[in-house]
Amino acid sequence: MGAGKTSVGRALAERIGWEFEDLDDRIVRNQARSVAEIFSESGEAEFRRVEREALKEVIRELARGATRIIALGGGAFVQKDNAARLKASGIPTVFLNAPVEELWERCRKQVEESGNARPLLASLEKFRALHESRRNHYRKASLQVDTGGRGVEAIASEIARALKLA
Repeated sequence: MGAGKTSVGRALAERIGWEFEDLDDRIVRNQARSVAEIFSESGEAEFRRVEREALKEVIRELARGATRIIALGGGAFVQKDNAARLKASGIPTVFLNAPVEELWERCRKQVEESGNARPLLASLEKFRALHESRRNHYRKASLQVDTGGRGVEAIASEIARALKLA
């Protein structure tokens, strides 16, 4: 959360002329309910199941030649099945990293601007613990990019160059 998946993903997609899609948006369309509703009505296990199915769809589409930048939710890459499926597909993955305090502040700002509550922002300590528990999984991505203190366009440009998409 707060790493810039959506902002950087959109900027990268625009830069290279591809589509951008947030996997959570696909889940919402497929399920006809919000991510929060899925969690509250059906639980995390059901959310992870529908997330896995949505990711399978995306990977099939990319294998058939679709050109898209996909933003995965913070927990998607941590799920072993998802990580294995992405690795086997050969699709490049990018970990946008920043100091946890900066991620926290970005998230707090997003909440203030949008008015949408984020349960994971209950405390900096819980946020830090979640970040720490996931970071080693994220480090398995094909490319790691430090986003700390950097602008969206500079980050998108670095990714495009590194993945030879420019």
